[in-house]
Amino acid sequence: MSLKDSSFRLHLNGPSERGQAIILIVFGILGLLGMAALAIDGGNAYVDQHRAQTAADATALTGAITRIEGGNWRQAALDTARANGYDNNGTTNTVELNTPPVSGPYEGNSEYIQVIITSHLETYFGPVIGIPQVTTVAVAVSQSKPAVLGPMFDGYALVSLAPHSDCVNKQAFVVHGEATISVEGGGIFVNSDNSKCAFTSYGSGSVRINDSSPFTIVGGASIQKPQLLTPFPPQVGGAPMAYPPAFQMPKIGCGSKIAEVNEEDSSLSPGNWDGDFPPEGVNKLQGGTYCIGGNVLVDDGQTLIGHGVTLVVDGTLRFSGRADVQLTAPKSGNFAGLLIYVPLGNRSRVVLNGNEDSEFQGTILAPSADVHLNGNGSAHGFRSQIIGYYIDVDGTDNIIIQYRDEQNYDAFKMPEVILSQ
Repeated sequence: MSLKDSSFRLHLNGPSERGQAIILIVFGILGLLGMAALAIDGGNAYVDQHRAQTAADATALTGAITRIEGGNWRQAALDTARANGYDNNGTTNTVELNTPPVSGPYEGNSEYIQVIITSHLETYFGPVIGIPQVTTVAVAVSQSKPAVLGPMFDGYALVSLAPHSDCVNKQAFVVHGEATISVEGGGIFVNSDNSKCAFTSYGSGSVRINDSSPFTIVGGASIQKPQLLTPFPPQVGGAPMAYPPAFQMPKIGCGSKIAEVNEEDSSLSPGNWDGDFPPEGVNKLQGGTYCIGGNVLVDDGQTLIGHGVTLVVDGTLRFSGRADVQLTAPKSGNFAGLLIYVPLGNRSRVVLNGNEDSEFQGTILAPSADVHLNGNGSAHGFRSQIIGYYIDVDGTDNIIIQYRDEQNYDAFKMPEVILSQ
């Protein structure tokens, strides 16, 4: 082959190679644009998805809260969506509110509100690769549970509400001495999160739950003699209850009515009483509500009998071991089943004792008080739900607690708002 022939071949091949290079460069540029689209537009889409989900969650919660409060929940929800960047303009975004939800696990349940935010985001580089717009959809579902009337604290018979405690001076629930606490119909709940001694038993004090009711402790237990507890072991690691309690406290009062002594039968009429209670010489309470500004003190040898009564106590309460105390709560009315109420914030001592003839029927609600149960050997005992901040069980005799919901006070649980999805 001559040099001239070689030059001719080079002259023919040169333009073809340059054309291939241009094509490769164009494809490379398109690839870079595609990666830029993925990086920038994809990142923007991710941010918009996060923003839309946050807005949907806030919108759903606002709607549920406003509905419980009785307001215009739809308008409140749309206002929240707008404040979070989604104004339901029908072009860049839409905000859909459904109750009950139209899809998902809560479909058809009117307790739930479903929020669907659809966002249309214009892309920067996407049009180059045929994606001019990215659509994101965020869904949130909230639940608005109305107030429900029912047993307090899931129907446990004996409840210690203290969320925290120690092992020495502020024990949440302690059983000691030689008392045997016998529970039927409701079980025991200890709310303290102390991992070592939320519940403590030592000495010869024992606990007997005589049916299948639970013995539940949020924290841990310190038990000296396991054989003295039935069931053993108790359930530890239970779910805590809110404190202050998440139900409506009794709104009970006596107005301007003053309690009056009837000397003929040694009785007292219902109403307000500012001094120590009961007044001297009184051993009977007429049916009704007593608002007691002083202390309730029933000493050894004294008798106090009252049927259909509710005691609202601002001071301390102490029933002594040799006192004859026979008290039952009202069977009807707004405060049916409420025997003793020591209002939230009153941290006084409540000592529940009595002789072998003593009897209590109805709820003893002392959510901030230190409640002491001393064995009285009564065959009647307590047909009560007993609720205190701390519970101390002591004495030498049996303490019988038989809980029946129909004999005790039911309260409205607070409305709840839950973000379900």
